[in-house]
Amino acid sequence: MLPYPQIDPVALALGPLKIHWYGLMYLIGIGGAWWLASRRVNAFAPSWNKEKLSDLVFWVAMGVILGGRLGYVLFYDLAAYIAEPVRMLRIWEGGMSFHGGLIGVMLATWWFGKRNNKSFFELMDFIAPLVPIGLGAGRIGNFINAELWGKATDVPWAMVFPTDPEQLARHPSQLYQFALEGVALFTILWFYSRKPRPTMAVSGMFAMCYGIFRFIVEFVRVPDAQLGYLAGGWLTMGQVLCVPMILGGLGLIAYAYKRQAAQEAVQ
Repeated sequence: MLPYPQIDPVALALGPLKIHWYGLMYLIGIGGAWWLASRRVNAFAPSWNKEKLSDLVFWVAMGVILGGRLGYVLFYDLAAYIAEPVRMLRIWEGGMSFHGGLIGVMLATWWFGKRNNKSFFELMDFIAPLVPIGLGAGRIGNFINAELWGKATDVPWAMVFPTDPEQLARHPSQLYQFALEGVALFTILWFYSRKPRPTMAVSGMFAMCYGIFRFIVEFVRVPDAQLGYLAGGWLTMGQVLCVPMILGGLGLIAYAYKRQAAQEAVQ
């Protein structure tokens, strides 16, 4: 068993002002995505200046934060937030939904594309390889908060989390998700998108791979207490939400290449 590193969730306290690691992870994710986007923007939109790219990053970040919070409220704990609405503002305590954030990003991308003569999937293909940076950083934030831990286990790398009332050795599922949703997903998308791909293919690869990775980790991650297991006692809400992502991703990839083949045949 590995000892859990006792990291104070508050990175810096200046009187009543407290800066939490969880919030800093979002800043790292957004900043890292902006930096990588600036390195690729010339190939995507040569006429764009730094201000245009900054606008895109800003609106996508708003989609992540607002969509992620609203998604968690709607998908995971609606009754509790209705009872205490002010909790919606306490983002530093955790409680963000990837699937809600994805919906927020899609809406922000659609809105931005309409005003900048870019199609929805052109923008999504550009954004997709940048997203794992934020996903990975967010999982590190979960680990520091000692939340979203896994099931009890006897694997050598199990940890006892201070927030666990049972104090059992558990899977550090946050680190599994960091490795898969952050490192592995970034590597796959970065190299896949380095070569020209038909529109929608990169977006489809993101949806499919994320869905598969998340579905797998959910088998060793403890579901949210207020929801528990669904569908006969073995599926989680995260897995249910990932099924359409996997199928949709496969569909997008297949359609993208089929459409490209049809266009080449006509030419």
